[in-house]
Amino acid sequence: MKTFILMTKLAPEVTKRMKERGKIGREWLEHVKEKCPNVKFLAHYALLGQYDFLDIYEAPDDETAAKVSLISREFGATEAQSLTALPYKQFLELIEEL
Repeated sequence: MKTFILMTKLAPEVTKRMKERGKIGREWLEHVKEKCPNVKFLAHYALLGQYDFLDIYEAPDDETAAKVSLISREFGATEAQSLTALPYKQFLELIEEL
């Protein structure tokens, strides 16, 4: 499984309904689990900055990670940036191969 970082920024109309955020978040997670059953979420954070949320998860491939991003857009994110993450030890091993 590959590790991915998902950074999302909510649409202004969604941020006006922050008291519903828990419900919307649960619906989003259920939808992701339904459409991408092999995704394993490792961490979920609310951010106070350029992005509203950061999720760290494992997925088998880039296509599945793209689905997670698209589902986020469907649930009110104006931006959903997915990044591949390498464990630091693996990163160091890659450097040794250069």
